[in-house]
Amino acid sequence: MLIGAAVMPHGNPVLEPEDEETRRLAEVLRKIGKEFKGAEAYVLISPHNVRMSDHLGVVMAEHLVSWLGFEGKELPGEWETERDLARKIYESAKGAGLPVVDLNFAALSGEYSRWPLSWGELIPLQFLERKPLVLLTPARNVSREALVRFGEIIAEVAERSEKRVAFIASADHGHGHDENGPYGKVKESEEYDRLVMEILSENRLERLMEIPEELVRKALVDSYWQLLVLHGLLKRVSMKVRETAYACPTYFGMAGALWVR
Repeated sequence: MLIGAAVMPHGNPVLEPEDEETRRLAEVLRKIGKEFKGAEAYVLISPHNVRMSDHLGVVMAEHLVSWLGFEGKELPGEWETERDLARKIYESAKGAGLPVVDLNFAALSGEYSRWPLSWGELIPLQFLERKPLVLLTPARNVSREALVRFGEIIAEVAERSEKRVAFIASADHGHGHDENGPYGKVKESEEYDRLVMEILSENRLERLMEIPEELVRKALVDSYWQLLVLHGLLKRVSMKVRETAYACPTYFGMAGALWVR
């Protein structure tokens, strides 16, 4: 059963917030963690793990191990994959004709079946109790319709599961908010972030399909594809949005949002 869904950022500032907006965002993330204490497994989709241009990924490795922080921030730990749930998501997506692959490393199971985690997963996980999880990866060259369908399939599998499942989309937004940042300042980042926060706050994720491809590209985002998966999930299981928050303390925008049944 799917108990809730969330958007969670993966920027270091939420770990040690220094301004009021970021403190408010961190508080929403703690509320998400509290709400998801009742979950028995997480499904987490992250843009900063294995990168494939035209295939969705379902990680089947048994052990998920901290490996790559951002800007020197170390977040050690090890998590276990909920392999039965992962297998069912993979098989259902494959059976529906979606471009999806299952991923493992070194060994099919046991001690040496291990997979690295990056800041894209580790930072959201700092706000969640340690539970088994399914790690998924999006793909930017997969059609919008396929990403939405992937979300629908995740919801369908979770609903059939005897476990209580929470879904998390790890996502940061426009990366062009600071002229001194690595990407410079671009007006599209502010436009995209403002629009996405309207969509999340109003719980009208169908509007994501209306965002022009050019805006997504120029805004320098790494959230759009995960949000389309979330849209598909919420199409299948209707939920209410309870909390939203936004902060932009550096060059990229961060958001948190919580949906409950």
